[in-house]
Amino acid sequence: MMAKCTAAPPGEAQLFRTLSGLQQLAETRRFKAWFLDQFGVLHDGKQPYPGAISTLEKLATNGAKMVIISNSSRRASTTMNKMKSLGFDPSLFEGAITSGELTHQYLQRRDDPWFAALGRSCIHITWSDRGAISLEGLSLKVVENVEEAEFILVHGTEAMGLPSGNIRPVSLEDLEKILQQCASKRIPMIVANPDFATVEARALIIMPGTLAAKYEKLGGEVKLMGKPDKIIYKSAMAMVGVDTSDSIAVDDSLHHDIKGANEAGIASAFITGGIHATELGLSSFGQVADLSSVKALAAKYDAHPTYVLPAFAW
Repeated sequence: MMAKCTAAPPGEAQLFRTLSGLQQLAETRRFKAWFLDQFGVLHDGKQPYPGAISTLEKLATNGAKMVIISNSSRRASTTMNKMKSLGFDPSLFEGAITSGELTHQYLQRRDDPWFAALGRSCIHITWSDRGAISLEGLSLKVVENVEEAEFILVHGTEAMGLPSGNIRPVSLEDLEKILQQCASKRIPMIVANPDFATVEARALIIMPGTLAAKYEKLGGEVKLMGKPDKIIYKSAMAMVGVDTSDSIAVDDSLHHDIKGANEAGIASAFITGGIHATELGLSSFGQVADLSSVKALAAKYDAHPTYVLPAFAW
């Protein structure tokens, strides 16, 4: 069922349509390309959400070209392997575009002026418990000393990369001290995952976007390689050969995903049961959010979805 909100007076926040599921919208075939977030929409990092796999299959039956677009630090191939391990059929997707993949490509090609101007020596902030990220093929020199660093590469929030190729777990407090030193040297930062946090088995995990925000407050220069920057949406549209009018993004984060869709000029569907579930007072999967709470949250983040629904369900 789809219901349209009444028009808002001039100057008030843009309104949205509420959906109980995606069936009616999908069957209109209004959108050729569906850009789907993974964490908080399709799965929680450990298992698929109820009905997510069957919903993908029904979308495909209705002609949807689906691309995973994700603020994941990891390469696109790793994301597709993860999806397969969780029980998703990779053949349902045109492919995946991750912020980690874009970071790797831009550092490898260096055909963008900003990246061409970077040196090769970097401080690498990565993961430990979640698995370190390889820099193979990028011809980078990982350093620990700020005095030797030409830029900071942020894939994670748990560890420092070492020149040996190993990692050293570090606390967020210690990372902040390193960032203070880097900011004083005016060293630019590349962020391979702009998210502030992610949902993993209903728990929130601190993500690299949090470090980026702290670095900007210190006066540091930050290059975001994923949502909300429209770079990732442009790449997804190019992958399937569509323009903005043919595209819709399905996401759970207002401040990154929905705001990014707004910036890219494409329609969006906001899943309320993802990262904002607690803020919206939701305690169980599929629970319907209070509309006034959704409107207030959208206004808070200045991010305005076209549609709102509880979960990625048919």
